[in-house]
Amino acid sequence: MPLQVLIAPDKFKGTLTAHQAAEAIARGWKSVRPTDVLALLPMSDGGDGFGEIISELIGAQPQTTKTVDAARRPLDAAWWWHEESKTAIVESARVIGLAMLPRGKYHPFELDTFGLGAVLSDAAHHGAKNCIVGIGGSATNDGGFGMARALGWQFFNNHEEDITRWTELHHLSLIRPPAEVRLFENLTVAVDVQNPLLGPSGCSRVYGPQKGLTEFDLAERCLGKLAAVMGSELKISHANTPGAGAAGGLGYGLMSFIGAKMEPGIDIFERHARLSDRVRQSQLVITGEGALDAQTLMGKGVGEIANVCQKHRVPCLGIAGFVPDPDQAKTKFAGTWALTPHFTDKESAMREPAVWLERLAAKAAGEWKQVSNQ
Repeated sequence: MPLQVLIAPDKFKGTLTAHQAAEAIARGWKSVRPTDVLALLPMSDGGDGFGEIISELIGAQPQTTKTVDAARRPLDAAWWWHEESKTAIVESARVIGLAMLPRGKYHPFELDTFGLGAVLSDAAHHGAKNCIVGIGGSATNDGGFGMARALGWQFFNNHEEDITRWTELHHLSLIRPPAEVRLFENLTVAVDVQNPLLGPSGCSRVYGPQKGLTEFDLAERCLGKLAAVMGSELKISHANTPGAGAAGGLGYGLMSFIGAKMEPGIDIFERHARLSDRVRQSQLVITGEGALDAQTLMGKGVGEIANVCQKHRVPCLGIAGFVPDPDQAKTKFAGTWALTPHFTDKESAMREPAVWLERLAAKAAGEWKQVSNQ
């Protein structure tokens, strides 16, 4: 019998966007089960692709702001505008994203969030009362310092000299806020991690290495001094707030400098996508990402899709580049399929990701058909 199938993958990081992954899975599934009725719902919990996905769900229109990327190179940055609700949607990965930079060319000490400030300022001047910002996928580790400077904050050392680089923040002595601090009535930041700003589980030591950061002591001293002076001078203390360490401390910066509130990105997606309703209307859900790993099984991203499916007793299949522990994955998924290491090798999967994902989805469709007919 034909099934109502909801296809809701996240991105396959470094290879496919969530949209591309959904389309590849749909092609593969349809090739084996042509009568099934497929609905595509690409998902994001705050990283690359978040802005486009949420804007499609609410009907927001694309806008462009002239700004700079994390390396201060000129950039026409996209964001989205929903007139009826006066809501701006900003994806920091489209402004200061790591994927935008040539691999290995820039050190995190050379990068900052300055360009994001121009986008947020433009959105406010456009008339936005509400703003949703997805902050995953950043190249930066400056605690939002660059963004703050773009919005008019000033930072001085003991000699009352202007600090212009975040790596000089260990000399910070005085902070002067602009006349207007709050840009929006409501600023919501989509996060997918709960890390604090500092310490062993802070942004520098946990996420810095994937951006090329190895000088943890200097990074910690700079961000630690920023947090200390913000606390002592302005009585703003968010260093230990869950999510402060997201995106190289940008979570901390958005809370501290412009009054943002943190919310799990998956919750924002669920709400705007009416995920529970969509799952209830389906007979089968297929989700996936690059790796169905421990974080997935703890409920991050596609793991939450599986949780919603379990709640409504709808079978959920997981399709991924890699499934480290298939037996453990069975606690959340009715079945899992992985590109590597048995279906194909990593090099082939990276070279032609859409082709191999389509083939894997066809395999899953054939095997699920066998299981469901038993």
